[in-house]
Amino acid sequence: MNKFKLPDTLVIASAILLITIVLTWIVPGGEFAKEVVDGREVIVPGTFQTIEPAPQSILTFFTAPYLGFKEAVGVIAFIFFIGGAFGMINATGAINAGLLKLVGFTLSNPLYKWVVIPLLILAFALAGGTFGMSEEVLVFVLITIPLAISLGYDRLVGVAIPLVGAGAGFAGAFLNPFTVGVAQGIAGIPLFSGMAYRIFAWVVFSLLTIAYIMFYISRLEKDKTISPIYSEDDTLDIDTTQPRELPLTSNRIIILLLFALAIVVLAWGVTQRDWYITEISGLFFGLGIFSALIGGLSMSTMVKAFSDGAKEMMGACLVVAFCRGILVIAEDANIIDTILNSMSNVLSDMPPVISAQAMFILQSFLNFFVPSGSGQAALTMPIMAPLGDLLGVSRQTAVLAFQFGDGLSNMVLPTSGVTMGVLSIARIPYDVWLRWMIPLMIIYFIAAMLLLAGPTVFFEWN
Repeated sequence: MNKFKLPDTLVIASAILLITIVLTWIVPGGEFAKEVVDGREVIVPGTFQTIEPAPQSILTFFTAPYLGFKEAVGVIAFIFFIGGAFGMINATGAINAGLLKLVGFTLSNPLYKWVVIPLLILAFALAGGTFGMSEEVLVFVLITIPLAISLGYDRLVGVAIPLVGAGAGFAGAFLNPFTVGVAQGIAGIPLFSGMAYRIFAWVVFSLLTIAYIMFYISRLEKDKTISPIYSEDDTLDIDTTQPRELPLTSNRIIILLLFALAIVVLAWGVTQRDWYITEISGLFFGLGIFSALIGGLSMSTMVKAFSDGAKEMMGACLVVAFCRGILVIAEDANIIDTILNSMSNVLSDMPPVISAQAMFILQSFLNFFVPSGSGQAALTMPIMAPLGDLLGVSRQTAVLAFQFGDGLSNMVLPTSGVTMGVLSIARIPYDVWLRWMIPLMIIYFIAAMLLLAGPTVFFEWN
């Protein structure tokens, strides 16, 4: 009997798009009054009213991907430029030479991998917990996938190191201005207050992530056939166009040092200068050009390398466009506010400890429609914060419930452009990723509920 396999990611996105169109005919239209606070549009609690329904025609099934492309054009351009930049860098052989050196170092002592991989995961978790690494994962997955494969693992490990590492840090963030900062500002509590408990949550999620990935690695070392993509990864190499032995020349060392410097500049720009995808694209495009020049590539080779790298990203860009199109349909139909109002009404009669858990579940559900952290904060916190006051849930805890719901579910939601884009780049089917992540998601959700119960039951957190 053939094993059941979900269809391609674009087919899944198309099915969700059809379901969303059907929902626009079932869920009534509604909206909250909104006001601009500190440059952000936020909901005014208690102002929900039904409005004329705006059901979407079946014709929108054909136009939504285009509209999604328009809405996500910045992220799509970012993906193309990152792919092109890495095409130029890869053409110099510097990354492969550096990876081979690191692999040789790691394999020289089996204990080293038990240090190197956890440190990489912690680094991504720290990036997620401080400056909210998200789209930037698309940069690093192009490095961690060949690293994982060259160590004898699979693409799941290569994707999990940056995506799950950053996602866990994002969920337990303590300095993330895009989630904690925005949510606390809307909730009216001091910016980045309550940091000690959030650091504790960050540590918990980070350690759980390391334990899960390393446990999977230990199983792979005993039997590679347990990998759900074993047959596909069996013969996959770092880069089939490069020889297995690449000398780490002085030029390649300079390119790797420039790459390390770019990462430092990236962290500085995001945290200190409010950089986003435009500046990050420019940074890595420039890095690609300088790397190609230092590597001695001709102009025609540079152009071909950039084009080939960008071409590899086409599938990821289409996935992002389709996922964003789903959200466009929901927004045009005015059903998001209706769903938010209905769900918040359900919480009104619950005891505090249950209300905190329900807030977390609600935020996870709404993340399907609003996968943007700052967007979800602006949408939900104007209601969740005062609702928490009525239910005996502190505003700090309400913010924490938002963090957990937004950060954890992003790693598996089919409407998350970053997650689906990364899976497309890695050629990992969505159903494979979902099955691999389900045990960890259960662990995450249990940990999140326990962490939410702490300040609700055992101590006051204001």
